[in-house]
Amino acid sequence: MPKVYARRATVAAGSAAALVCTLLLGTQPAQAAPPTPPDAATARTYLAQLKEQAEGPQDGYSRDKFPHWSDQGKNCNTREVVLKRDGEGVQTDSKCAATRGTWKSAYDDGVWTKASDVDIDHVVPLSEAWKSGARQWTTARRQQLANDLTHAQLIAVTDNVNQAKGDKDPAEWLPPKTSYHCTYARMWVSVKHVYGLTADKAEKAALKKILDRC
Repeated sequence: MPKVYARRATVAAGSAAALVCTLLLGTQPAQAAPPTPPDAATARTYLAQLKEQAEGPQDGYSRDKFPHWSDQGKNCNTREVVLKRDGEGVQTDSKCAATRGTWKSAYDDGVWTKASDVDIDHVVPLSEAWKSGARQWTTARRQQLANDLTHAQLIAVTDNVNQAKGDKDPAEWLPPKTSYHCTYARMWVSVKHVYGLTADKAEKAALKKILDRC
């Protein structure tokens, strides 16, 4: 059974409400579903092609240099599009803000019924991208990475799990749900491959270890 979490001051009441909402919206909440990454064999090929290079400096980095949550039309921005894509029974208001829905986090199987408890994770964090080559990009190219709905770069997950990840690469952090490690590694490698980003030695070794077991 998926784990149902609750937050804030009234923990017991919130938990009960979340469970009731989950039951009302469906017997099984939707699993977050970004575009399917390449299979493990292809990901291994892509990993071998990534240039191995130590991470560059953090100097000059700012999230503002990766304009994110861009307008996607119909009053919706990128975050709102991903919330609708990855959730079940999602309802929105006239401004496209999610007012109801259920989200199941692929990283930890957490189930949420409030959009405020869900973060949109950049699988390859923006700071990691900066240190892996994006420092040299145009702002338009960085904006493309930060709002990429075509590749497996954005996924709705439990907010505090995403915050624990921060800007760590797979040598430093992996999703708590071990059965998702293969998918996560495939996603990470595919994004770095598409954007021509580099990978450091420890990162490549960690990814190879995961992909070899897929």
